[in-house]
Amino acid sequence: MNNKFKYQAIYNLYSLVKIINETKEGVITAKDQDGNEVSIDMTAVNTKATELENAEVDLKASAKAKLIAGEALTAAEADTIVL
Repeated sequence: MNNKFKYQAIYNLYSLVKIINETKEGVITAKDQDGNEVSIDMTAVNTKATELENAEVDLKASAKAKLIAGEALTAAEADTIVL
């Protein structure tokens, strides 16, 4: 799983988190604006990250299908293909 989705999941699930750090070993820690560590549930994070990744895949597929059919894209769909 792409860390982009894990980080996005952490920010979505934990509004206090302002900083995310990850060690070379893959251990993720999150901190609030004062530098205090915020406890995160990695099972919940992984579940949310999978949801976010699947949503992006679905959005890209929808954009591709609409392009092929000559239909108008939503702004979100267009954002997935902008280079």
